[in-house]
Amino acid sequence: MKGYVIGLDYGSDSVRAVLINSSNGEEIASKVHWYKRWAEQQYCNPSINQFRQHPLDHIEGLEITIKAVVSQSKVNPSDVKGICIDTTGSSPVPVTKDGKPLALVDGFTENPNAMMVLWKDHTAITEAERINELSATWGGEDFTKYVGGIYSSEWFWAKIAHVVKEDKGVKNHAYTWMEHCDLMTYLLIEDKNLATFKRSRCAAGHKAMWHESWGGLPPKEFLEQLDPYLADLRDRLYNETFTSDQVAGQLSKEWADKLGLTTDTIIAVGTFDAHSGAVGAKINEHALVRVMGTSTCDIMVATDKDIDGKTIKGICGQVNGSVIPGLVGLEAGQSAFGDLLAWFKDVLDWPIDNLVMTSNILSEQQKADLKNEIENDFIRKLSDAAEAIPLSESIPTALDWINGRRTPDADQNLKSAISNLSLGSKAPHIFKALVNAICFGSKKIADRFKEEGVQIDSVIGIGGVARKSPYIMQTLANVMNMPIKVAASDQAPALGAAIYAAVASGIYSNVVEASAHMGSAFEAEYYPQEDTIDAFGNLMDSYTELGEFIESSIKKK
Repeated sequence: MKGYVIGLDYGSDSVRAVLINSSNGEEIASKVHWYKRWAEQQYCNPSINQFRQHPLDHIEGLEITIKAVVSQSKVNPSDVKGICIDTTGSSPVPVTKDGKPLALVDGFTENPNAMMVLWKDHTAITEAERINELSATWGGEDFTKYVGGIYSSEWFWAKIAHVVKEDKGVKNHAYTWMEHCDLMTYLLIEDKNLATFKRSRCAAGHKAMWHESWGGLPPKEFLEQLDPYLADLRDRLYNETFTSDQVAGQLSKEWADKLGLTTDTIIAVGTFDAHSGAVGAKINEHALVRVMGTSTCDIMVATDKDIDGKTIKGICGQVNGSVIPGLVGLEAGQSAFGDLLAWFKDVLDWPIDNLVMTSNILSEQQKADLKNEIENDFIRKLSDAAEAIPLSESIPTALDWINGRRTPDADQNLKSAISNLSLGSKAPHIFKALVNAICFGSKKIADRFKEEGVQIDSVIGIGGVARKSPYIMQTLANVMNMPIKVAASDQAPALGAAIYAAVASGIYSNVVEASAHMGSAFEAEYYPQEDTIDAFGNLMDSYTELGEFIESSIKKK
């Protein structure tokens, strides 16, 4: 017995903790907590793509989930050797000089601008465009070159610039800003010195234009031209970053007492969910790991020799050590994957919610039972009906840009569209078009990697969509014309975080060794169906043509 480790995984809707046996990766206990304020969509305005989360949702979830897995497992607290936290990102949070989230300070507790700016918040499009313009014209280093050459409104500097422009109160009271994964790690440790706190390499490199070649974050001379506030803020941020196999600190006495653990427990440097998920799925060179949920992240690792000095265009960054120390982590992804299908479900739910559920004919119990039955069967029945539609039938063409485009070539101004509708187009036809669209968007990413000289030999799917939708996975294998393996773990990001914790706490010497012992097995593999390849090729041509039309139309406005 080598001891136990905990991975804490913050998703868009919930946080889950897993307690893992470090000798073999066995999941001993798990607990999920749904964010109650987020469930009510507090502090959000989808019409302007504003998505904010209250830090209390995350702090409450941390305590509830870790206490639960420690209690359920009945392990000796001294045998819990390490904890690592992964989060979505970029999701920056304003904090005070003593490291308190600004949303916990009187006067800011209900202010959306004092909340965490969730990864999917796209209110900073103008600020991102300014960063891209300045990077290309200011006459110095192009600080976007290691993040695909395009800075996104989903990322750190753009979001901060937008918030402080909108809200002078937040601007004047926020001492500094922290990525979500850094904040939650900082809250757990005993040492509260913000100046020496170890910031996440993956967060800084992929989202904040940190790179060792220019000594850390972009210099003040560049940031000042964006906003003098950003130049001042740089002095209160960091230059050095750390990989997630490193020790951030010891668990504080306060949190040890709350969680039922000891202060000997090591807290690892924080990470992003996609990177830890790739580790949980035993990523290796030339493997593309697709983290498939509300959005997707596509992760690869490569040696310096493989990269050979190239900067990969149109992706979300290439960062040394962001996934596995010693290898370059490459990230791409889609701004909407499951979210596109969820949007369509919401559209179809409207008459149910506003006509059936308000009817006086049904009792409240009947309404509750009916709602539960619909929720359980909705996507499955749509999937079955869509799968039964032959590819020879007229199928609409859709774009997956319902939340903009993350990669290739980030552009959050882009919108989704559907063409080739007819009176014969029913709900399953549209659903099939949307499934095709998310798969075509996936292939565009893989094609970009290949165009840039990055070799892909295998594809691994992780996450709820990968495990729960054979229809989507088979379509994806057909569209990509490659076999796709599915990781067996329900909690691959949390498992990956636990692997980092096992290295940071000294149980294993490196991430590759730990992943070999603890990483997920595979439960399924989908192979391309040869008789569909040509048909999907034609449908993808239609997707490309529609995308070019929409993109050119939006740019003309």
